[in-house]
Amino acid sequence: MDVKLLSFPADCPPLSVIVAAKIAGITSPADSSLPSGSAPTFLFSSGLKLHGTSVLLRYIGRVANIPNFYGQNAYESSQIDEWLEYAPILSSGSAFESACSYVDKYLERCTFLVGHSLSVADVAVWSGLAGTGQRWESLRKSKKYPNLQRWFNSLLAEYCVDLDDVLTTYVGKRGGKSSGAKLKDQQGLSQKTNSVSQDTSDKGKQGSRSTFEVDLPNAEFGKVRLRFAPEPSGYLHIGHSKAALLNQYFAQRYNGEVIIRFDDTNPAKESNEFVENLLKDIETLGIKYETVTYTSDYFPQLMEMAENLIRQGKAYVDDTPREQMQKERMEGIESKHRSNSPEENLRLWKEMILGTEKGLLCCLRGKLDMQDPNKSLRDPVYYRCNPIPHHRIGSMYKIYPTYDFCCPFVDSIEGITHALRSSEYHDRNAQYYRIQEDMGLRKVHIYEFSRLNLVYTLLSKRKLLWFVQNGKVDGWDDPRFPTVQGIVRRGLKIEALIQFILEQGASKNLNLMEWDKLWTINKKIIDPVCPRHTAVVEERRVLFTLDNGPEKPFVRVIPKHKKYEAAGEKSTTFTKGILIDQVDAQCIKVDEEITLMDWGNAIVKRIEKDQDGYVTQMSGILHLEGSVKTTKLKATWLPDINELVTLSLMEFDYLITKKKLDEGEDFLDALNPCTKKETVALGDSNMRNLKRGDILQLERKGYFRCDVPYVRPSKPIVLFAIPDGRQQACLK
Repeated sequence: MDVKLLSFPADCPPLSVIVAAKIAGITSPADSSLPSGSAPTFLFSSGLKLHGTSVLLRYIGRVANIPNFYGQNAYESSQIDEWLEYAPILSSGSAFESACSYVDKYLERCTFLVGHSLSVADVAVWSGLAGTGQRWESLRKSKKYPNLQRWFNSLLAEYCVDLDDVLTTYVGKRGGKSSGAKLKDQQGLSQKTNSVSQDTSDKGKQGSRSTFEVDLPNAEFGKVRLRFAPEPSGYLHIGHSKAALLNQYFAQRYNGEVIIRFDDTNPAKESNEFVENLLKDIETLGIKYETVTYTSDYFPQLMEMAENLIRQGKAYVDDTPREQMQKERMEGIESKHRSNSPEENLRLWKEMILGTEKGLLCCLRGKLDMQDPNKSLRDPVYYRCNPIPHHRIGSMYKIYPTYDFCCPFVDSIEGITHALRSSEYHDRNAQYYRIQEDMGLRKVHIYEFSRLNLVYTLLSKRKLLWFVQNGKVDGWDDPRFPTVQGIVRRGLKIEALIQFILEQGASKNLNLMEWDKLWTINKKIIDPVCPRHTAVVEERRVLFTLDNGPEKPFVRVIPKHKKYEAAGEKSTTFTKGILIDQVDAQCIKVDEEITLMDWGNAIVKRIEKDQDGYVTQMSGILHLEGSVKTTKLKATWLPDINELVTLSLMEFDYLITKKKLDEGEDFLDALNPCTKKETVALGDSNMRNLKRGDILQLERKGYFRCDVPYVRPSKPIVLFAIPDGRQQACLK
């Protein structure tokens, strides 16, 4: 039974019904000719009708081919019904802000209003906000309700195409620009959903990715061939990830292909270790490529091309010292060897190939234009001598081509149609095209995108290598590093990285991005699914004796995540003596009633402190009939038993102390002296089962990734703190 027609009054379109139908893929003509005050109506092909916004939403929720759109069980469906009854309050002028405050507080610990995926409850409340137009837009800009803003923006980004269409049609007409249009203006591109990699789990954030509509110049569908060409001189970092994912995006969009090419022309910096780990990181990103090639595969052809250019008078051998050559290029002064005959150049070229004493002093330069205002065209170096063995081909060669020479050559002969390059290479684009022209090769189109820069972050492989070689970090996968392996080891889900990068789009504007946004996306992915555990800081932990507590310990099995059954269960032991954090004990007063999480209320009767004011022990009584709503402190606790495990909680800070280094500033002057902090804690015995890479939440302490699992009682479980998007405090 299909919906034949949606009817409603022109002055009151049922925004939530229209949005829900759009997302659910239910298409039907709309008739806005009903009298003012009439209820919206579905007319079915059978002639039957349904009336009323909530009724129509429930119908869409039941028939939509979207998991749990109307809840996964009777309880969740009833929760959705509650929200459908609540949503109309948003259109009540006097109650609007109090309603915003209520929903904002509710969303403090939730990604969605009901369950762990989008439902018609989210649609109803979202549409209620959007339907108020400028009133909600003003509040959204003010950031007065951060959780509500996060949730609203998340749905807007996720379903941008559908939502923007509805907002432009129905909200925009009431005056002012729609929310969707404003989002487009802010990002400078039109977003849509695109699945790039799988979600953390079926219960995680529903898997769509923000991408963009940007055209490659002269691209033909089915004929686009792209390359991702890292130099194997380090591990893949977050900046490289943007280039890799943009290549994949355009290949998918044009039904083309991507190849991986290792630009291995500098044996002094490169190694097989880097090749292997780059391939590992590319696989981690989910990049699908046709083949792997190496620039070194083309060394014979490159040498032949260089020799041809020498014969044609388009290249010459120069022994000018490097510093003098740089000075002459800056000042537009021609080398004294620029007018050497091809025969003399070929003779010196042979000396370079053999690596003789004379040859080692020379380089091969292109004869372009020493007067060009674009200094990259002032006779760039094509080849240099380097007697160091190559990691793939050993000592076969004593000379190696520069990136400027080999890139336009290999791009062309490998059939690359479009070379994606970051805008920092903009001034060298003319050089790229000129060299291809001199070589007589097919032109490859260059497409520029902005380099991804992040605050407090070094992306230069040379600088990162310094940290590794000087023992400032534990390797290229150190959790303080911006490498893919480093940030994944710290607890970043790769789908969060993909979403973050694709949301930046293919813009050419240079931006300095905050890490907070990336970690906020990550939190939205891990929070709905990661298990909850309990820890108490070892230092000055406090024994709290419950006078009427259980004489004999007993065990209950409770869920690891109250809203996600698949997280599993854990055993919790209840005892007369329990351990709490010193920081919590400091907040408690005598006769205060507190809530012991996952147990109930207790009343504190006695507090003992040492001469420094630290609490040493406490006693009190259980008051399980007390209301958790009336207590200020919801305390985490552990039973005082021998089965607890020792934890090493690791927090990390940025490697440098400046958001952005100034031009010419030495990064060594901005090193952060304290980038790692360890806190010893006790954890519940269930953490014995953690595996390396598992992500969990320690209640009231944050999210963590297990780096070293349980081995034996004397060796702690090592947990790395995962940032949650809130402003990071400096470590002391």
